[in-house]
Amino acid sequence: MTQEQTYQLIAIILYMALLLYIGWYAYRRTASLTDYMLGGRSLGPLTTALSAGAADMSGWLLMALPGAIYLTGLAEAWMAIGLLMGAYMNWLIVAPRLRAYTAVNNTITIPSFLENRLGDTSRLLRIFSSIIILVFFTFYVSSGMVSGGKFFESSFSLNYHYGLLIVAAVVVAYTLFGGFLAVSYTDVVQGLIMFLSLILVPIVGLTLTGGISETIETIRQADATHLSLVKGVTFLGVISSLAWGLGYFGQPHIIVRFMAIKTIKETKRARLIGMSWMFLSLVGAAATALVGYAYFLQQGETLADHETIFIVLGQILFHPIISGVILAAVLSAVMSTISSQLIVTSSALIEDLYKVFDKKAHDEKHYVLLGRLAVLTVSIVAILLAWPNNESILELVSFAWAGFGSAFGPVILLSLYWRKITAKGAMAGMVTGAIVSFIWGSMEVLKSTIYEIVPGFALGMVITVIVSLITYEKNEAIDADFTEMKRHIKAAKK
Repeated sequence: MTQEQTYQLIAIILYMALLLYIGWYAYRRTASLTDYMLGGRSLGPLTTALSAGAADMSGWLLMALPGAIYLTGLAEAWMAIGLLMGAYMNWLIVAPRLRAYTAVNNTITIPSFLENRLGDTSRLLRIFSSIIILVFFTFYVSSGMVSGGKFFESSFSLNYHYGLLIVAAVVVAYTLFGGFLAVSYTDVVQGLIMFLSLILVPIVGLTLTGGISETIETIRQADATHLSLVKGVTFLGVISSLAWGLGYFGQPHIIVRFMAIKTIKETKRARLIGMSWMFLSLVGAAATALVGYAYFLQQGETLADHETIFIVLGQILFHPIISGVILAAVLSAVMSTISSQLIVTSSALIEDLYKVFDKKAHDEKHYVLLGRLAVLTVSIVAILLAWPNNESILELVSFAWAGFGSAFGPVILLSLYWRKITAKGAMAGMVTGAIVSFIWGSMEVLKSTIYEIVPGFALGMVITVIVSLITYEKNEAIDADFTEMKRHIKAAKK
C-alpha cells in the first residue's frame, strides 16, 4: 500500500468510527418499536431532508452521473432534471399528507398505512406489499454491498470479500443497534460529506483548467455538442429520463422519512433544505464531469474509467487525507442507501409480516429485539448474494426503481388524495403496475422505446381507479380518518 493510500485509509477509518459512534448514541435513545422503526417521529427538518437525500442518491450521484456526462455530455442530465422535479413534487404533495395520515391512523410502515387507510380486513394488501419490499430490498442491499466490496478492491487493492465484509459489518452494526435514528443521523453526516465534496471538487478543479470561461472554451473546441442538452436526444428519450421522477412516490425508504418528521409544518422547511441539497449536489456532479473533461483534454490524456472522474479529480487536487474524505463521500452514498433499505426491510418483516401471523401480545423490547434480528438476517442473506461478485445482482435491481414506482406510486397518491380508493383497487393497481413494469423492462424492444415506469405507472393508476369505482362502498370510519387528515393539513397551514 502506498503512502497516499495509507492517508486515505486513515480518513476512511475515522469516518467509519464516527458512524459507529452515532449508532451507539442512537442505541441509547431507542426503547420502543416506533423508536426503532421510525425514530419516535422526532426528526427535525434538517435531519429529515438530508436523510431522505442521502438514502435516495446512492453511488449514482458521485459516479454514474458524472461518468455519463463526462462521456456523452449534458444530454445525460435529463435524468437528473427528472429526479429533481420528482423529488420536489414528492416533498410538496406526499410529505405533508403522509405525515398527517400516518399519525391519524397510527401506522409506522407503508404496508400498515395502506391496510388501515383502505380498511383491508383480509390483510392481503399488507402482506403482499411487505413481501415486495422484502424481496426487492434484499437484492438492493446486496447490490450496495457488491459496490462496497468493489470500492475497497479498486481504491486500496483489498480483496473484494474483505471489502464486502468491512462495509457490511459497519452498516449492520449501526443499523442493527441504533435503528432508524442511527440511520437518519448517519445519513446527515454522509449527506454533508457528499454535498461538500461535490461542491469542492469542481470549484478547486477550475483552478487547474483556467476558470469557467477557459473550461467552457476547451470543451467547445473539442466537441461543442458536449455542452448541449438536446443534441443527440429524442423526444421519447427525454420523456423516459424525466419519468424517473415518477419513481419517488413509491420508494418506501424515501417516503418513510416523511412519516418520521416531528410536525407537519416542518415538512416545508425540510423541503427547502432537501431540494437545495439535491439541486446543488446535482449541479456539482455535472460540473465535476465537465471540469474533468476539460482537464484531461488540456493534458492530452484519456481517463481509463469515466465513472471514476470524481475520485480521480479528488486525488489530483487534494492532499491524500482530503482525497480520503472524497473517497468517504463515495462510500457514504453506498452505505446510506444500504442502511435505509435495511431498516425498511426489517420493519416489513416484523411490523407487517410477523405481527400479522403472531397473535400473541408482546412488550416493546420483544419487537425491538426481533427488529434487530431481522436486520441481521436480511444482511446475512444479502452478503451471501453479494459474495460471488456477480454483476447480475446489479442488473436485477435496475428493475426496482421502476417496480416500486409503478406498484406503490399510484396507490400512495390516490390514498392521500381520493376518498374512494379501495383495498381491491389498490391490490389490482399494485399487481398491474409491478407486472407491466417488469415485463416492459425485460423486453429490449419495449425498454428501448420508453422507460418501463411510464406504462407501469399509468396502467397501475388506471386499474386502481377503475376497480375502486366498481368496488367502492362508503365506510364511515375511513371517511372520518380522511376528514381528520385534511383537518390536520389545514391546521398546519394556519
